[in-house]
Amino acid sequence: MLSDIEIAQQTQAQPIVEIAEKLGIRPDMLELYGRYKAKLPEELITATADQPDGKLILVTAINPTPAGEGKTTTSVGLGDALTRIGKKTIIALREPSLGPVFGIKGGAAGGGYAQVIPMEDINLHFTGDMHAITAANNLLCAMLDNHIQQGNELHIDVRKILIKRCLDMNDRELRHIVAGLGGRINGVPREDGFIITVASEVMAILCLASDIDDLKARLGSILVAYSVDGSPVYARDLKANGAMAALLKDAIKPNLVQTLEGTPALMHGGPFANIAHGCNSVRATKLGLKLADYCVTEAGFGSDLGAEKFFDIKCRKAGLRPSAVVLVATVRALKYNGGIPKTELGSENLEALQKGIVNLGVHISNMHRYGVPVVVAINRFGADTDAELSLIENYCREQGADFALSEVFSRGGEGGRELAEKVVAAAEKASDFRVLYPDELSVKEKVEAVATKIYGADGVNYTTAAEKAIAEIEKLGVEGLPVCIAKTQYSLSDDPTLLGKPENFRITVRDVRLSNGAGFVVVYTGDIMTMPGLPKVPAAEKIDVDSSGKITGLF
Repeated sequence: MLSDIEIAQQTQAQPIVEIAEKLGIRPDMLELYGRYKAKLPEELITATADQPDGKLILVTAINPTPAGEGKTTTSVGLGDALTRIGKKTIIALREPSLGPVFGIKGGAAGGGYAQVIPMEDINLHFTGDMHAITAANNLLCAMLDNHIQQGNELHIDVRKILIKRCLDMNDRELRHIVAGLGGRINGVPREDGFIITVASEVMAILCLASDIDDLKARLGSILVAYSVDGSPVYARDLKANGAMAALLKDAIKPNLVQTLEGTPALMHGGPFANIAHGCNSVRATKLGLKLADYCVTEAGFGSDLGAEKFFDIKCRKAGLRPSAVVLVATVRALKYNGGIPKTELGSENLEALQKGIVNLGVHISNMHRYGVPVVVAINRFGADTDAELSLIENYCREQGADFALSEVFSRGGEGGRELAEKVVAAAEKASDFRVLYPDELSVKEKVEAVATKIYGADGVNYTTAAEKAIAEIEKLGVEGLPVCIAKTQYSLSDDPTLLGKPENFRITVRDVRLSNGAGFVVVYTGDIMTMPGLPKVPAAEKIDVDSSGKITGLF
């Protein structure tokens, strides 16, 4: 089979004005970025505000292997399949980060014959949103350090600076640095560090903001430091939020592209799911619901991370009500959860599959907690055997979950017809959507709810640093904010080695940070890096471009 990039490069994309026509968008409502990409302006969002909403379909997954299990591919293929059965459909996805693109995981534009194009543009610079977010974040950092250098009128304690610079790249060398060396003219020496752009609060804010005014207000509410007397210092105190918003005036506009089969796709925003809330922008999702009868979106990693945050943060804050959930499962991921190493997942092993399939059961049960109909998408890989697939199908029946085999990677939308029909049927059922916990609970009570009800933990332990951080947050009078728990994607617990359905474990919270502008509290568990490193053999080593500008090696 051809590589992803070869498939994409052999597909003749339709001009983006033609894709827009399918949604009823006039050419004068497009801000073109070449022939195949466009941004959608505020005027379109305003013009469609009174249109009825379509049905919102969330695609999530079980706990994955380190290679990923095709959740984005399933999202894209489902969108194409819905189009094939006559449904007016749009897809709403996250933008890829350059870190995974040049690292090990890969991009976020789907794969095989279920991709979003132009895939090279999407996986590289796209429309510049990531760079704008990076610039806005680093402007705030520069203004903070300049304020300290120029007399420190706000009496900022350099030992209590919370904001970090960011870079859209995996670079472990920048995790912990000392800045301001070289004498007084070069600033005030202090410890600092970088995070990857998708972990920046600015990214989370962009994805949750309703409009430019809300964006500006949220940026101003970023808690950047504490003064020497313990008073909070916000971005608005540095008069930084206006300039930051100016840098983001185009980035806040959703991007319109297309699938290989010409289904419209919105790609906008991209916070990490294990560090941040892992969903595309509220603006893109809400616009998608106005433009089509079905809006297919996804949440990062497994449902214990992405779907929980989609429901408890994004839907809670934006007033969204999903009509159905698609839960992606694979034979190989379930065998991995049964204790089989990644190198042996291609061989039939019913014993390991039977052992690991309890992971699927937990995710089905968790999604039912939110009151939304669930369809299991069994994403088929070439090495899967009939016996293995039958085992999963029988287990879904036992769990009372509908299911469908998905072959969109190899067959495009045609390979997802059954899944599309099952999703349409599920979306017609009554949805009793509800969030996991009420707003008024304390931070600890919310963490306890997620840990015990979603992860299956016996309880939660807190380090001294975490206890102190929660106390500081409570002093600020911040109430009613959801929690955003940062943990490993490979396990329901905070230990990546505890696979399947872990039992008799407790979650350990090592730190807590307030994302005041985004409107949630970030709770750190396990060893979660906000600045990843490159692997021994980075994907970047295989990427090249020839004299004609044709890119190779990009998946």
